[in-house]
Amino acid sequence: MLVKKTSKNQITLPKEIIKNFPQIEYFEAKVEDGRIILTPVKIVSANITLEKIREKIKSLGITEEDVKEAVKWARGN
Repeated sequence: MLVKKTSKNQITLPKEIIKNFPQIEYFEAKVEDGRIILTPVKIVSANITLEKIREKIKSLGITEEDVKEAVKWARGN
């Protein structure tokens, strides 16, 4: 499909393409081999993610001491 760049360096994605991404509001853009690649991105609040991580750690019974030991081990101390 042909897409035109505006004077403000913007493009509009055709409905035929965007209908495949109904819940996506953001795309990551990069240049690869002379092509523009758009990758759908779902934005997730850092707080929600952090809360889920804390819940998972708690459900696994991992303690603060366990984390300290894991970090110590990973650092080779």
